[in-house]
Amino acid sequence: MSCRFVPPYLLRRIAPEGLLVDEQLRARRRVPAADRRAVLPAGGPAWTVHTADNTTTLPGRAVRSAGEPEAGDAAVDEAAAGITGALALFAEVYGRSSYDGAGAPVSLTVHYGRDYDNAFWDGTQLVFGDGDARVFGRFTGPVDVLGHELTHAVTEHTAGLRYRDQPGALNESVSDVFAACLKQRLLGQTAAEADWLIGAGIFLPGIHARALRDMAAPGTAYDDPALGRDPQVGHLRDYVDTAEDNGGVHINSGIPNRAFQLAATAVGGSTWEGAGRVWYDALTGGGVGADTGFAGFAAATVAAAGAHAEAVRGAWAEVGVTVDVAGVGGGGAAAGGAAGGGGASGGSRWVSVRRTGGFAGLRAAGELDLDGDDPRAREVADLVGRVDLGVVGSGDPHPDRYVYAFDLCGSCATVPEQHLTPELARLVELLLGPRT
Repeated sequence: MSCRFVPPYLLRRIAPEGLLVDEQLRARRRVPAADRRAVLPAGGPAWTVHTADNTTTLPGRAVRSAGEPEAGDAAVDEAAAGITGALALFAEVYGRSSYDGAGAPVSLTVHYGRDYDNAFWDGTQLVFGDGDARVFGRFTGPVDVLGHELTHAVTEHTAGLRYRDQPGALNESVSDVFAACLKQRLLGQTAAEADWLIGAGIFLPGIHARALRDMAAPGTAYDDPALGRDPQVGHLRDYVDTAEDNGGVHINSGIPNRAFQLAATAVGGSTWEGAGRVWYDALTGGGVGADTGFAGFAAATVAAAGAHAEAVRGAWAEVGVTVDVAGVGGGGAAAGGAAGGGGASGGSRWVSVRRTGGFAGLRAAGELDLDGDDPRAREVADLVGRVDLGVVGSGDPHPDRYVYAFDLCGSCATVPEQHLTPELARLVELLLGPRT
């Protein structure tokens, strides 16, 4: 499981040159998960923060562990404070020991890459970039970024919501739910007092943005020339049926996000003890599975809500989701079609790649005419001749990780980032820009 923070539709606008994770990370993903998970020794500290020293080598150099004093590095100490609060939320409120429920030590890495505009959970550890100093600041700054990514790990070890279409939008929303619970708990806010913003403070001064997402009013978090306008939707009638971003998981997550905010304010009091407990019980109660859609998840929350069942039911109804308790565990919307894209001319000698996914949802696209005079054409032609898209791995995408749609002279395929071959990775680099 691998999860990134910035949605693809944002990265396409602001950082097309930084769309590809270094080959070292791709090589790391080819190592069996059972071998990769031994990042921290069992019985050691609850968490350890490393620095990649602006490389992409993971986990990097250990800087600070649980129980040790501040390191004097802002990113290290922000990550330390955030993971301490997040683990305390799950342990003290929900009785869960770490993300796996069995006390797994947490490995975190900061200062990943150069000008890296993302954060992600790669199935083994949490990783944070420093931002590009133009649009994004440090991804360790807003504590809800860390809470969001750690919750992807919790979801991976519980319901395992598949990362596409409605289950994928729920996966994203659940991460926002417990990110909001963490932020509000640390600030001592009730549901009525909270701002319901996710990623407030991640954008630098001069960017017209309050946050990355607004759970109370999806679609209103930002409107800026560099970013475009927040595309999230907050009602089922506006559901975006798309092949991009794994079926629009970052856009359509606004629907369950809004339902949670409505439920939390209706239940009242502290979000983490009120609606948060209901959502946690639904996520971990066994009635939600990999393919559960909005209606099935809504039914699970109503079933878990006890005396607040009608308030929760009403919250879902307000976003257009009808709750049928018999629908617990039901499937989500049908998967979208392949996201392959053709070159602008439609000619058989055009090569194109389009990237979606990522925490911020920014998309990126590039194309090249092999018969033109572009100096890249010879290398691209050689790579195309060595690629057979029919045998490239597909499978389920990972939360907050990128998905690439290739059109290689009329041969099209959609490839999750974890299945990029060296040839496809080089094509992405050539058409979308140098990796950070």
